Parts: sequence; structure tokens; C-alpha cells
Amino acid sequence: MTLKTSPFKSSSVPPPTAMSIAGSDSSGGAGIQADLKTFAAFGVYGTSVITAITAQNTQGVTGMLEIPKDLVRAQIDAVISDIGANAVKTGMLPSVELITLVADTIKSLDLQNIVVDPVMVAKGGDRLLKEDAIETLRTKLLPLATIITPNIPEAETLTGIEISNLEDSSNAAKMIVNMGAASVIVKGGHLVDNEAIDLFYDGKNFRKFRSPRIETKNTHGTGCTFSSAIAAGLAGGLKLTDAIGGAKEYVTEAIRTNLNIGHGHGPLNHFYRLQDT
Repeated sequence: MTLKTSPFKSSSVPPPTAMSIAGSDSSGGAGIQADLKTFAAFGVYGTSVITAITAQNTQGVTGMLEIPKDLVRAQIDAVISDIGANAVKTGMLPSVELITLVADTIKSLDLQNIVVDPVMVAKGGDRLLKEDAIETLRTKLLPLATIITPNIPEAETLTGIEISNLEDSSNAAKMIVNMGAASVIVKGGHLVDNEAIDLFYDGKNFRKFRSPRIETKNTHGTGCTFSSAIAAGLAGGLKLTDAIGGAKEYVTEAIRTNLNIGHGHGPLNHFYRLQDT
């Protein structure tokens, strides 16, 4: 395989920028690492604010260190004061203190195009969000979200209802928007169906985003990649539904061309567009 071209062009006009506020994944498949790969794949310059350092691989998380909130704020200020951000994606925010800090900072800096990935549990089942932080996520961060991107277990946790079909997903979507989010897309990867159907709701209209279900264990970082792909689209000036459609297409192909790395859940192929196969 050989890279065809760089996603960036040398120009006096800078590329759009997106900032990821999330945890670091030492295996490179999820978190900050997946977000930066995704931004680059869309021709968007990515910056990062690390909220936690994890020791993990394709089989699970073996350690985690939360970054002090003052240093998280310093990272955001450093990026915004110099580079700015056309969109912001939030991922792993493990505590009440960090969720509050990030929400307050988004408001004080008037940051726009906020994509919230409510990371709660890692692919291997390890909890990444403290139990007492769920209500803070609901009340402080959701009302700032341009869109929130929960999977089925995350939507169940946020709403307290069981989701087993699209009707349940629609009820959860209504509840999440009523919590203050401008829009939500409840991902359907955990539902039993021949298709992976993600359900979007903006408070007025529903829209289904469909893709064929791909049978593979190599799906590490799918949620991170999907949310950062939406952020990349928004950073590039796309309207929200177009950004979602582009993200859905990108993630589907990145899963289809997945990388068989490690002994557990391998990563997606973030740069399939740049490769000759």
C-alpha cells in the first residue's frame, strides 16, 4: 500500500480546524488518536486537549490517569488563543469536575459546532465515566451540544429507558433533545438488524441514516471516529445532515477495510481513502 497524496495543500489560506477534547488511547485506535486521524482524513487540521491518559490495547483498559482540570483549561486556552477551532468534539470526560470545566469553558469562549460523544464504557467493557458524572453530563454539557452521538447503551443510561428497536430509539431521542441538546443521533450498531440504522432527531424531524451491517470484531474506536467525522464536516462548512451523511459513509468504509491489529478488537482503517489496495 502507498499513500496517494497528503490531505493538506500548501496555501496561504489555512485549512479548517477542529479540536478534540478527549482521552488518549495508547493503542492508537480510539480517543484523541482516532480523532486526529479522522480530522486529517477529511482535510481538517486537528488539535487536541487531553483529558485523561489511558493504558490500553485492543483487549482492554489496564490503567487511567485523569488530567488536572487546570491543565485541561490551559490546553484549551492555548489552542483557541492561537489556532482557534471551527468545530469542537468532546469525548472522554471522566468526572464531574472535568465535565463542568469543559462546559464552562465552551460557554465562556463561545465555541461553536459542538459534537458531544458521551463516552461511558470502552469497547472491552471498562467504565470510562464515573457514575456521579452522568447527571452533570445531562445538565451541563448536553445543552451546549450541536449534536450528541450516543450508542444504544449510552442513550439508555442518559434516558433511563430500555432500547430494543427503532421506536425505542425515537423515544430516547426525544428525551435527549428535551434535555437541551440541539439534536441527537442514536446509533443503531447494538440493535439486531441486517442494517446499521442511526436515528437523527433535531426536535422537529427524524431522519434515518442506513448502512449495511459488517460482521467484524475490529471496531475499536468506531464511536470516536463517527463523532469526529461529523465535527470535521461541520468545521468544513457542511450543514449538519450532510456532515452526518459523510461521517456515516466514512465510518462504514473504515470498518469494512478494518485493520487486523492486536488480539482483541482491532481498529478501523482511517486512511483507506489514501491507499492503493
